Amino acid sequence: MPAAREGGTGPGVHGAGPRPRHCIGRPPPESRARSPDPAALRTVALRPAPTVRTPGHLRTVTHCAVSSCRRADPTAADSTARTPGLYRHAPGCSPPPDPTAPSPATRCPHPSLYRTPLPIARPAGAAGMAAGSRPWGALLLLLPLLLPAACRAGGVCAGEGGPLEPFDALYATGVEAYYGGDFAGAARCLERALRSRRELRDTRLWCRRLCRGQVRLAAPGPGVGGDLPFFSSVLRRAGCVRRCEEPRLGASSRHRAAEEVRADFQRRVPYSYLQRAYIQLNKLEEAANAAHTFFMANPEHMEIQQDIENYKNTAGKVRLIDREAKQHMEDYSAGVKHYDKEEYELAIDFLESALKGYYSEDEDCQIMCEGPQRFEEHEYLEYKAGLYEAIADHYMQVLACKHDCVRELATRSGRISPIENFLPLHYDYLQFAYYRVGDYVKALECAKSYLLFHPDDEDVLENASYYEGLLEGKMDPDTVKPRKEAKTLLRRHKLESHLLQVAAAGLGYTYTEPNYWNRYGARQDEHSVPSSISSEPEEGPRLFLAKKPMPKPDRELKEGGPLLYSDVKFVYNSQQLNGTQRVLLDNVISEEQCRELHRVASGIMLAGDGYRGKTSPHTPNERFEGATVLKALKYGYEGRVPLKSARLFYDISEKARRIVESYFMLNSTLYFSYTHLVCRTALSGQQERRNDLSHPIHADNCLLDPEANECWKEPPAYTFRDYSALLYMNADFEGGEFIFTEMDAKTVTASIKPKCGRMISFSSGGENPHGVKAVTKGQRCAVALWFTLDPLYRELERIQADEVIAMLDQEHLGPSEMNINPKDEL
Repeated sequence: MPAAREGGTGPGVHGAGPRPRHCIGRPPPESRARSPDPAALRTVALRPAPTVRTPGHLRTVTHCAVSSCRRADPTAADSTARTPGLYRHAPGCSPPPDPTAPSPATRCPHPSLYRTPLPIARPAGAAGMAAGSRPWGALLLLLPLLLPAACRAGGVCAGEGGPLEPFDALYATGVEAYYGGDFAGAARCLERALRSRRELRDTRLWCRRLCRGQVRLAAPGPGVGGDLPFFSSVLRRAGCVRRCEEPRLGASSRHRAAEEVRADFQRRVPYSYLQRAYIQLNKLEEAANAAHTFFMANPEHMEIQQDIENYKNTAGKVRLIDREAKQHMEDYSAGVKHYDKEEYELAIDFLESALKGYYSEDEDCQIMCEGPQRFEEHEYLEYKAGLYEAIADHYMQVLACKHDCVRELATRSGRISPIENFLPLHYDYLQFAYYRVGDYVKALECAKSYLLFHPDDEDVLENASYYEGLLEGKMDPDTVKPRKEAKTLLRRHKLESHLLQVAAAGLGYTYTEPNYWNRYGARQDEHSVPSSISSEPEEGPRLFLAKKPMPKPDRELKEGGPLLYSDVKFVYNSQQLNGTQRVLLDNVISEEQCRELHRVASGIMLAGDGYRGKTSPHTPNERFEGATVLKALKYGYEGRVPLKSARLFYDISEKARRIVESYFMLNSTLYFSYTHLVCRTALSGQQERRNDLSHPIHADNCLLDPEANECWKEPPAYTFRDYSALLYMNADFEGGEFIFTEMDAKTVTASIKPKCGRMISFSSGGENPHGVKAVTKGQRCAVALWFTLDPLYRELERIQADEVIAMLDQEHLGPSEMNINPKDEL
């Protein structure tokens, strides 16, 4: 059946033979990340762009004891923070040391002082406190006096040659040095912290593997005392591990880092400090790699994106290194890229290497789970249990950890959500790649391996049958078996699941088995493979490679509903805008309403309002000002702006909500999630040679990952947002076009020039990456609206605004004339 091939100019006919399951230029059906538990998001404050969390007690360290001195921020957009040799300090503060001069005696903490880990994360409510006001602030100030000199220029950190230094202590001292202006010392101690953390894991892994081999666990015997051989081997293995670890690590309590510190390393925060320190030392290559490493775990961090572009332009560095990359994940990604380019031999090499690395990492993960575990359901110091209950409690924690290695190995570094169906996808790719290079035995072997995980997958069942037909007369296809390592892992995984469910039923544990091998979407092509084919056609099968469809949403997508207002003009739908769930409308508000709204904006907006006070949250070349509906009504009630004008802001946002709800034919109420009137103004003198965006490419409810071609629906993204809209107020500026892109954040699919009364609306997910081009002259103003279908995430300020409007309406109108959306009432 002839069909136009995606992206090609000629026809492609699907002939006999197996069908590919993945499209050219797209990754395989790795579904979107699971949405986190809504309960975990209900307390998340509404905020624009998330920034990296900086250890709280270290943010207050300045270059002198004057409380008015400005504090350095490793993620700040200050231009001096990006310039080698410059450092922010307030007037009256002494400047930091010259990075090229010999470093002062910045001290890495001695291991013996850290039997209790030093807190790193900011205590609640302590944002404005000075370091000395905290209970442990005095210790920080005394560190340089108490500890031996280390991390100094040309010197070595304390503890080399002895037990490994705790990584949390090195981290704390490195950050302290950073805020003290000793960038060379900061870089040394931060590098030591990262190396110490790696060495800690490697040592534990090596010792546990060694003792596994040296001390085998004995089987219990019958009768009284029959358990003695088993427990004897347990005791000997425990002694072996301790004798191996202590000379290298010291007491285990020295390496118990606080949860906040572990979270910082998980999110790669030390690399944010490292990149800033290396900038000051004019080590641009090291800074670029540190920035890239941080960015790979924080793709939503907009300033880092710009920093990386600056490194490429300044240092000419094109190939950046992720210093925390998981090799099996890197090999998998490379294999997929070669597969998409139809370079099947290279794809096989990388995917086979990825499988080998995966199984090696799986063994390591299993071993690392045998460390200390948390007993979340017990107060440990008051915990009293019998022998077998205590063993069961600990073992169930270990077993749950081992069972979750499947998820751990499928999760990219620094992320929360795994790539769905990760391990089976290796075999899915390989079965077709081997077929294309003519190795039908390996193709059948990989197809059967995949079917271990998904025995009812019709696509691969048909391919396996086809491969068997190709082998008939040459060998017995039944002698080709699934791969042994896949069978072993799956058998173990099923047994782990069984034991965990038995424990949940009989011992009172709470456990729900996740779907580790979830498979999304239908076939990736539309044509059928003829059955009963036993040989390949003379010219070989010509295969139709279709574009990978988006994962199926949890609701039916519709559009084209009524616009409700006769003056609103339809312009373009999703198809005309080259996307999904998109609409462009004009005349949503009139010219007079635009002018009146602009007058309100001039009277109530503050620089940085809605952006955590940051006047340039997305780019240092523009000033951002904002205001909310409640603020407008408050100013109107107080007489600071005309109340009628303030009421207009409320009314037009409600009008926009009703239009969006109606056009997309939603079968449930659309609630406000956040409403923001925002103006962005080009800063004079900063527009020459500008190559950044006013708002970088992003998605509204997930973390866009252009390299993985994914959008991760996990915090800090606003995962509860469902629809977005932008209502423009003016056109008298230069630049500022709204753009949609593909998930690569580069390929523009639609560009929209703002003007008064124009509104663009779209669904908030990864299907609609978007951004704003640079505003190079003048001021661009718009009402930004985000909506949710979940009433739990309604905008609190909107509810308060509803109450204000109800009060005003009661003063001037009868109850039947109130202009309140009844669905917005709880």
